[in-house]
Amino acid sequence: MKTNRPMTQHSIGLRGAQSGATLIVGLVLLLVLTVLGVSGMNTATMQITMAANTQFQEDAFQQSEDAIDIALGTRDYSTDIPHILDWTADPDYNRHAVTTYRWNTPVPAGRAFSLGEFDAFHFDVQSLGRGPRNATAQTTQSFYIVGRSL
Repeated sequence: MKTNRPMTQHSIGLRGAQSGATLIVGLVLLLVLTVLGVSGMNTATMQITMAANTQFQEDAFQQSEDAIDIALGTRDYSTDIPHILDWTADPDYNRHAVTTYRWNTPVPAGRAFSLGEFDAFHFDVQSLGRGPRNATAQTTQSFYIVGRSL
């Protein structure tokens, strides 16, 4: 059977000797866990931003390649003046290209034609693509077209 003992001076003295070490250790551990959590959140946020920037750079490159495809697909080349593919109205996904004549070289003689009858007309297409967050990509592609000599 239990008996209730009255509190003595000895038991009160033990409570007074406690210095709160458990509270301090608990608060230090909580602080360490908070710092680790905030650090993990910053790392995750930075990785998301880096992935988005990579995607925007790829979008700009694709816009630049699209401008070259359009410039080649329209077949609007001239040895007189450069052909310009104007910007689109979209501020985030935009492209621009300039096709410029460079020089021509004679095509070697063949069975069906003689030397000097045909030339290879060399052109450069310089394009610029833009993506979100000011991502840009510049691409240059050269090509030639065989045609009758001028």
